[in-house]
Amino acid sequence: MRVSVRAASKISQSLKTSFISRNSAKTKQTSNFNSSYSRNFTSSTMRSDPFKPAQRVAGQKQDVWSIVNEAAAASPVQPIVNMGQGFFGYNPPQFVIDAAKQALDKVDCNQYSPTKGRPRLKKALAKAYSPHFNREINPETEVTITTGANEGMLSAFMAFVEEGDEVIVFEPFFDQYISNIEMAGGKVIYIPMHPPPGSDTKTSSAAGWKINMEAFEAALNSKTRMIVLNSPHNPIGKVFSKEELQAIGDLCVKHNIIILSDEVYDKLYYVPFTRVANLSPEIGKLTLTVGSGGKNFYCTGWRVGWLIGPGNLIKYVSAAHTRICYSSVSPLQEATAIGFEQADEHNFWEESKKEMKGKMGKFNKIWDELGLPYSDPEGGYFVLVNMAKVSLPEDYHFPPHVAERPRDFKLAWFLIMEVGVAAIPPTEFFTPDNAHIVEDWLRFAVCKNDDVLETAQERLRGLKKYIK
Repeated sequence: MRVSVRAASKISQSLKTSFISRNSAKTKQTSNFNSSYSRNFTSSTMRSDPFKPAQRVAGQKQDVWSIVNEAAAASPVQPIVNMGQGFFGYNPPQFVIDAAKQALDKVDCNQYSPTKGRPRLKKALAKAYSPHFNREINPETEVTITTGANEGMLSAFMAFVEEGDEVIVFEPFFDQYISNIEMAGGKVIYIPMHPPPGSDTKTSSAAGWKINMEAFEAALNSKTRMIVLNSPHNPIGKVFSKEELQAIGDLCVKHNIIILSDEVYDKLYYVPFTRVANLSPEIGKLTLTVGSGGKNFYCTGWRVGWLIGPGNLIKYVSAAHTRICYSSVSPLQEATAIGFEQADEHNFWEESKKEMKGKMGKFNKIWDELGLPYSDPEGGYFVLVNMAKVSLPEDYHFPPHVAERPRDFKLAWFLIMEVGVAAIPPTEFFTPDNAHIVEDWLRFAVCKNDDVLETAQERLRGLKKYIK
């Protein structure tokens, strides 16, 4: 194409003007960038600590798990009998292990699962739980799979709790509840449970731990977004009665409050067990129920959890889960699905319950022998033991990070170092204002092999000389 001299001159002039204009703008942008960079650089260099942590993690004391495990490793009595953390001392049933091994041979089980969970697991859970919820659960809309129950609860908080919202938690609480709520911007409101009168001198049922319902109702207000329930309860071993759950559920309906029901020990109950979601259609519409494959099948390291609830709530939990970790481990979801599909033919649930109740009864004989009262569990695999009668030597040296904590931390440290048995101090599951309620108690996990329980009993007899 030919271009005239005049046209070429105009194009040349236009390009020249454009070039000058662009360079002028570029010079201005560079100047603005340099000015902004200078301000930001000056601001950052003026910080006293450029690595200051976010408030959500700053100022936290060393957690109880680290304290107990480090003490256990340093104990002169070895090997330590670890009855602290609630991990199992034995493998999952063989049919579940076989399912996990076989899943690794499947191509799709080694790739991403759908963010809401593998269809096989959702269907298996819907089929297994529908009879327990007295309704047909839709696996596509009313079930979501999470990376353990803990991440599932975090997803629920992230889905519904905003800055300034209040979440009611009953003390004692599983410690992860608190950080999860605060991570979502929520404010935790604590309502303590109290042991029955005389529990420091005689053994009593875990059912005797009660919520002050007047205090609970008084705490409800327009900012209350959610409450957290845990039944069977960790660490108490209490199974909330139908009457207790009904009273709590009715108040939540009245004030339109979501119930997050942590039921990870739902296969280990030794008294009648009620699911809060079943109490009425109105309560069911507000309830998200949390479950755990790790607790069900003795494989806490698998990190397979789930939430079951109304579709209009579950979809937002799924949305939050997608942003937190996208999807959960595929082969272990597959194995958990097969576990549920085959559990009944192996009579696994009944055998599991019978076995754990037997371990609980066998182990707790040591407390009767020592004359130390305990809270007789109705479910789960933890037992709280009152050690007010144990007299710690006045001149015993405790490290500063233990000496500054309540008496139960000192009791735990003493047992680890002198007796060789690890337990968890339950004040970790209370606020400082209410820690006095359990400062004489320790929590023991009995989900161990029988020979471990027998070794623990033998070592605990060493406490006799310290019991007043």
